[in-house]
Amino acid sequence: MKVLRATETWQQAGAYYVRIQAMAREHHITLRQEFDEHDGPDTKYIVLLDEEFPVATCRMYEMDESSVMVGRVVVLPEYQKQGLGRLAMEEAEKWIREQGYQKIVLESRDVAVGFYEKLGYKADFNRVIEGETFTCVYMEKCLEMR
Repeated sequence: MKVLRATETWQQAGAYYVRIQAMAREHHITLRQEFDEHDGPDTKYIVLLDEEFPVATCRMYEMDESSVMVGRVVVLPEYQKQGLGRLAMEEAEKWIREQGYQKIVLESRDVAVGFYEKLGYKADFNRVIEGETFTCVYMEKCLEMR
């Protein structure tokens, strides 16, 4: 599996492809719902490639000078249960840490909270987000500087 730090448009297209295939098609999410103001030229994405084919992704953007939001962690259905979500998150954390941020925040779908807890994220069940499509829980993780 090849890891791509997607910062250029052609690379970001891989992230968009995975999100369209896995979220828009599988969960019947419209493109307007899936792609928001946080998808832009300055947004950073991790894209995992099987050969040159994009199969998993996550996006990240700055919240403030010390924290980054990670979201849209998506793996194509036929590649799920192979540890690719974990790999995408680990690569995102590595990149975020290299940039000097101290905290990662995310809004996990309620069914995925356990996945993020295994990665060291703490859930705040007092901060539940009722979205159009999913119920999400606010989570965060403080990064140790290495």
